[in-house]
Amino acid sequence: MKVRWLGHACFLITSEENTRIITDPYLPRDSQINYSSIEEKADIVVVSHNHEGHNNIATVKGNPSVVKGVGLRKFMGIEFKGLASFHDTSQGRQMGINTIFSFSVNGVRICHLGDLGQLPSALQIYKIGKMDVLLLPTGGGTTIGPAEATELCEKLKPKVVIPMHFKTDKCTYLPAGVNDFTMGKTKVKFADTCEVEFRKDSLPVPIQIMVLKHAM
Repeated sequence: MKVRWLGHACFLITSEENTRIITDPYLPRDSQINYSSIEEKADIVVVSHNHEGHNNIATVKGNPSVVKGVGLRKFMGIEFKGLASFHDTSQGRQMGINTIFSFSVNGVRICHLGDLGQLPSALQIYKIGKMDVLLLPTGGGTTIGPAEATELCEKLKPKVVIPMHFKTDKCTYLPAGVNDFTMGKTKVKFADTCEVEFRKDSLPVPIQIMVLKHAM
């Protein structure tokens, strides 16, 4: 399966059978999110919460099925588990609720944290369970920042971490860039591409941080 970072918290995940999943499609805004408009086609769209930087379903081509909210649901043979979390440190009173999604594609278990704004409780970490690839916000401001992201990696113990939702040349409103998260860490790879391919039988050990270039 392939993971392609479009920008912000938006990824295109493509299975070996060519099932296409897009996470958190953004709405470009000159003042905050200046990634190019999404032109991709998808079978399934996963939305962590209803802010315009994450729920621009209309831009995705192909009349996809939409996955939102907590609980279990299955589309095209893929089961999605949604777990409630908070978008801020005040129990959601400022920014609302965020949904953490876990799902498996060709045997590779993926966890997309959305706009997680508060470190999960021990019970939430237990419910998230084991994963192979963690799509992790690191930019701070409206999500957890570099220090909290580092702590969460240690608790969740994924095999691969792909940072997202951080300050870039196309997204300047977030306080922290990816280097604020990777600084001092040894297992870091800065890929010269926006896409990486994973197979269940060849995932790295121990944790590998993989920084992708944004496609849009």
